[in-house]
Amino acid sequence: MFTTVCSAAVYGLQAYLVRVEVDLAGGLPSFQLVGSLGSEVKESRERVSVAMKNSGFQIPPAHITVNLAPAGRRKDGTAFDLPIAVGLLRDMELVPEEALQDTLFLGELGLNGEIKKVKGVLPIVQEAAKSGIRRVVVPGENAMEAAVIPGITVWGVNCLNDLLAALNHPELETEKVYQPRIRAEDLLREGTGQDTGDFREVVGQENAKRGAEIAAAGFHNLLMIGPPGVGKSMVAGRIPGILPPLTLKESLEVTGIFSVAGLLPPGQALITRRPFYAPHHTVTQAALIGGGSGIPRPGMVSLAHRGVLFLDELPEFRKNVLDGMRQPMEERKVQIARSAGMVTYPSDFILVAAMNPCPCGYYPDRNKCRCTQPQIEKYLGKISGPILDRIDLCVELHPVDILHLQKTKTEKSSEDMKRQIRHARERQAERFAGTDCRFNGDIRSAQVEEYCPLGEEGQKVMEQLYRTLQLSARVYHRILKTARTIADLEDREEITGEHLLEAACYRPSETYWN
Repeated sequence: MFTTVCSAAVYGLQAYLVRVEVDLAGGLPSFQLVGSLGSEVKESRERVSVAMKNSGFQIPPAHITVNLAPAGRRKDGTAFDLPIAVGLLRDMELVPEEALQDTLFLGELGLNGEIKKVKGVLPIVQEAAKSGIRRVVVPGENAMEAAVIPGITVWGVNCLNDLLAALNHPELETEKVYQPRIRAEDLLREGTGQDTGDFREVVGQENAKRGAEIAAAGFHNLLMIGPPGVGKSMVAGRIPGILPPLTLKESLEVTGIFSVAGLLPPGQALITRRPFYAPHHTVTQAALIGGGSGIPRPGMVSLAHRGVLFLDELPEFRKNVLDGMRQPMEERKVQIARSAGMVTYPSDFILVAAMNPCPCGYYPDRNKCRCTQPQIEKYLGKISGPILDRIDLCVELHPVDILHLQKTKTEKSSEDMKRQIRHARERQAERFAGTDCRFNGDIRSAQVEEYCPLGEEGQKVMEQLYRTLQLSARVYHRILKTARTIADLEDREEITGEHLLEAACYRPSETYWN
């Protein structure tokens, strides 16, 4: 007997439908799986056989062949266990044929018949909805994740016996099997709070707080330089709290990445807060950029999509790891090529980096710093010019005076900054409507004249800055983009000389890099 069960797989973030063809025929007893399979899929044979036996189903001694079509595309993961088992149950005439129509099955089987959580459910359900499939059957732990997609019925099941009962008696709906509908908009409203601390708690360091505000408003990359203990990590950790809430589109993008990586928290249907990742400086290139054996997995630059990636102790990262970030920072995406094909993951994040000015951390204070000039140059030389060129803002932090610590705190709060940033972003949304840009940080060199026009005063200031500071063309464009954001924060359409002078102050200091 021959049965076809609908399932799906993901390659990168792209989902595609898979036909699980199960044939039960006479001949010598065997169980074969074909169709360009990874090791995890090949192991399905043992998992399915034992799970069915322990669930009370005796597979007949027959020649069993399972083909996963299209056979030309490699399949990885454990999500094909459930559709294979359903195909066998149909061939054994334990499931009616009409129960499989317009239904997609996903799930890993435990040896006791339990249906376990799998990766990539959200992009698969999105593809199923586009393809006209009316119902998806997923593990109970993935049900909330799948239920945020409108226009499709979701069954969340926890064991094989429950699924068989539901397929044979669909009229007997129970909370154990059927997952209620979830509205993504409601989840976003409920989970927009960001528990990252308040900028009011950061005493002094007005320069760093201003840089963080500009970075958040225009989606600019930020580098903070200063000795230990001045508050670099404190400032970085509060930046997600001043970013506007995720939109529904952004939330689905981020949730899709977390789903493919298998990092969606249990019981959570959507990622509703801006991601914040702070990898240790020993991180490998594959962990940061993405990769791994088989189908490449998303790295931290993709997990931080629409959020903040914080690299503390920047010069301590391996040089090849930092240089691998050139493409993600420039193109806002990562392309990972393997023999099986190419995978593209989004990586539209704000890079916030922090570093000491020298190995001991106290340069240029020669009363404390004992590093030689060659040691300092070697330390700073670990950060390549192309990486520095992709950082729009560079701010210096200095030890806070005791008078700042003892005075009554009147610092600007995160809520005040967030309100100002929201207005600046509204101006950008109006400016870039109908274009591929979203923020000032996205403006390409060819678009600078269009979006950052200068009046007569601004042109004179910029000419003087260009000649005096001997700027490169890239730094020139970076100053204009930063000045555009500063003007937006002040609710000004025209970029003035003051905006340009402030933007020029955020270029890397000649104290460290000549």
